[in-house]
Amino acid sequence: MTLSLGNNPYNRMSWEDAEFPILCETCLGDNPYLRMTKESYGSECNICTRPYCVFRWCPGKGMRYKTTIVCQTCAKMKNVCQTCLLDLEYGLPVQLRDSVLGQKHDVPKSLVNREYYTQNMEGALAQAGPSVSGLELVGYTAAQNDTLKRLRRNEPYYKRNAPHVCTFYLKGECKRGEECPYRHEKPTDPDDPLSSQNIKDRYHGTNDPVANKLMGKLSRLPKLENPEDMAITTLYIGGVVEPITEKDLRDHFYQFGEIRNVKMVYKQHCAFVEYTTRQAAEIAADLSFNKLVLHGIRLNVRWAKPQAKQAGVAGGEPGGTGRRLAPVPGLPGALPAPDKILEQPGFNAAPQLSAGGPHGIYYPSQDPSRLGSGKHGSNY
Repeated sequence: MTLSLGNNPYNRMSWEDAEFPILCETCLGDNPYLRMTKESYGSECNICTRPYCVFRWCPGKGMRYKTTIVCQTCAKMKNVCQTCLLDLEYGLPVQLRDSVLGQKHDVPKSLVNREYYTQNMEGALAQAGPSVSGLELVGYTAAQNDTLKRLRRNEPYYKRNAPHVCTFYLKGECKRGEECPYRHEKPTDPDDPLSSQNIKDRYHGTNDPVANKLMGKLSRLPKLENPEDMAITTLYIGGVVEPITEKDLRDHFYQFGEIRNVKMVYKQHCAFVEYTTRQAAEIAADLSFNKLVLHGIRLNVRWAKPQAKQAGVAGGEPGGTGRRLAPVPGLPGALPAPDKILEQPGFNAAPQLSAGGPHGIYYPSQDPSRLGSGKHGSNY
């Protein structure tokens, strides 16, 4: 503890005693029969340095034991998980969330100001109820952000709960073999920024390497450009599978304008939505690109291409692949089409036998005057 028990500012009445931790779905694991240990006042919070209730559990088979590292008050103030310190709603770092939303919730870092601020937040959270987070108390907007939705994962990432790398294995001295609870793998590059992460930087949203990596990914996200042909009013919907019906697509896209036709192509895992006006199609494309999720399935929204244009791209022949490869040297030229061969004069006519000679016969077996090695041959 950074403070002694006899110090006056150390308020023992504010010690935390909880019944269940505040965790994200990834840290909780996929094991429905989870066993969790609880230790009251087992450790001090890594942010406010106050004693709190420590929980410890194993998320699943082959995973490492996880524990809470911050108290519930600090987790509620930032709306983060007590273990991974990622946002509970999007599963993203605090620095990335604050930069996208354009809002920042600064928590005091000095001893006296931090203690005073934490006590005030505890009282405000107790009056507001368990459904209100600390971000809503300081004026954060509760509206959903489309950019954060595009960056978050649709499913829990349980590989994050994998055991650490065995240091004895790296030295070649691990004698446990398959019974070793740690991973027998090579570590990542020590110069990688992701290999050095700090708990306080992750919580306060400063110099977080994971957030910096995701922000670089955000700048490289693709953008949907409207086609120059104003006659195109059809959208291509990719990733359509059996649970998604035509009614689901109509219910989503009808809010942007009047729909002329919806065509489902389950064999190709796609669908086509045609609008009556170009303006409605542009609004639907802008508001649905990389944002459309139906029945838990993320769909790919693109502008549809005219069939005439697709045939032209295919290399001038219907059914072409559209890819032009470099010719291989030494190969014979392309054969004519079958219909052109049928139109040639003399097709299917009887072959004319040559009179022999050095110009028409290349091998002795091609000489029609030879009788071979049969009973009529001259060799017998």
